[in-house]
Amino acid sequence: MAGIVGYGAFIPRNRIRTEEIARQWGKDPESIRRGLLLEEKSVPGIDEDTITISVAAGRAALKRAGIDPRRVGALYIGSESHPYAVKPSGTVVAEALGMGPEIHVADFEFACKAGTEAMSVALAMVEAGRVEYAMGIGADTSQGAPNDALEFSASAGGAAYLFGKADVLAEVLFTYSYTSDTPDFWRREGQFYPRHGGRFTGEPAYFRHVREATLGIFRLSGLRASDFRYAVFHMPNGKFPLTVGKELGFTREQLETGWIVNKMGNTYSGSSPTGLAAILDVAAPGDLILITSFGSGAGSDSFVLKATQLLPERRGLAPTVRSMLDRPRRYLTYGEYAKFREKIIVND
Repeated sequence: MAGIVGYGAFIPRNRIRTEEIARQWGKDPESIRRGLLLEEKSVPGIDEDTITISVAAGRAALKRAGIDPRRVGALYIGSESHPYAVKPSGTVVAEALGMGPEIHVADFEFACKAGTEAMSVALAMVEAGRVEYAMGIGADTSQGAPNDALEFSASAGGAAYLFGKADVLAEVLFTYSYTSDTPDFWRREGQFYPRHGGRFTGEPAYFRHVREATLGIFRLSGLRASDFRYAVFHMPNGKFPLTVGKELGFTREQLETGWIVNKMGNTYSGSSPTGLAAILDVAAPGDLILITSFGSGAGSDSFVLKATQLLPERRGLAPTVRSMLDRPRRYLTYGEYAKFREKIIVND
């Protein structure tokens, strides 16, 4: 059975606290923390982007897999913040990881579920026997307009998953997707910041799609919430995944390992995949794991995975998500943050 043979994640060291952003705009920091359940968010450095994040996560995945990167026959990168409008991120990442040139490469976009979109296609290529190994990556340096709600949560990071059929760390038992044309969030060509459609953001978009994708995979697999040891849902803030998880029958204990937004913002294409990486860092053989992503526009992908005996042996070969969250961090002032994110635009 095809599954994950290697995985890795990357979270930048730079952070900005919720209270620093709130102070800049005269808002109550405590009400923001209570409302979003966020304490801080990661911020990419001036020399960090979707490509560098993908390379770091991809290297960790290859270390855990222990294979020659030239055996990887496909590489897919999902992001809503590719550095180039015309030029793929994947070609740079493939070269940096030592893959190719006999490799199929593509960049994907689907807002915050672009990562699981890339994972789905990579898995399908392996299942179909077209390639021996395929890698799917979700990575972002998401943008939030000044004084917008997204500014508190749109962060940076990514996760990479290498799929194959030999030496599997987590088997993929079932997949399911649910998609509709729901205009809750968008960014037109040439616009610097995305816009979101207020009343569409919650129930018509996030909750409907996450709920239906999860219920769909329950029907397909014959499983229910109590059968899983861990679950992770897309994390646009701290409250949404806990709310939908409780509605679907999951306990706080099942959700807590993958729910890393209480430490940092997570609105990006690697959000739920990064949560999955945090779960794989601690899962025991035989544990069932659910991941359901969400991408505005709108859609959700669900996966049911089962950890194997090989997982504990391989996880120590690369940094864990928790180690990246807890390592020494550099906290930015709002001015430094604005500089790093190029929020101050000077027209000649």
